[in-house]
Amino acid sequence: QVQLVESGGGLVQAGGSLRLSCAASGRTFSSYVMGWFRQAPGKEREFVAAISWSGGNPYYADSVKGRFTISRDNAKNTMYLQMNSLKPEDTAVYYCAARLGGTYIKSPADFGSWGQGTQVTVSS
Repeated sequence: QVQLVESGGGLVQAGGSLRLSCAASGRTFSSYVMGWFRQAPGKEREFVAAISWSGGNPYYADSVKGRFTISRDNAKNTMYLQMNSLKPEDTAVYYCAARLGGTYIKSPADFGSWGQGTQVTVSS
C-alpha cells in the first residue's frame, strides 16, 4: 500500500487556476498508476484524470479535457493536477488515488489507495 496526502486546494474565482499536489510515501511510487477523482456534495465520486507509472498516456474526463493537466515526478514521489479556466461546477473535494497496473482505469472501485482529499471551491 502507498500512503497519499493531497494539498493545494482553496478558493478561487471562475477562470482562475490552482495546482493540486499528491505526495506519496513508499519506495514503489513509480510502480503505481495514479489518478485524481472529485466528489461534489450530494454526488458520487467521479473520475477526473489518471496517468501511467511512467508519466505517459494521461487520460481525462471529458469535462476537464483541455483545462486540466495531470503530471507526476517519480523522483519526488509526487503527482500534480494543474487546473486552469476553473468553473463553479469544478467545486468539489479532490482526491488522489493509486493502483498497481492497469490501463485507462476510471472507476473509483478499481483504485485501492486514497488520500484524505482537498477542497476546491470556485466562485462565480
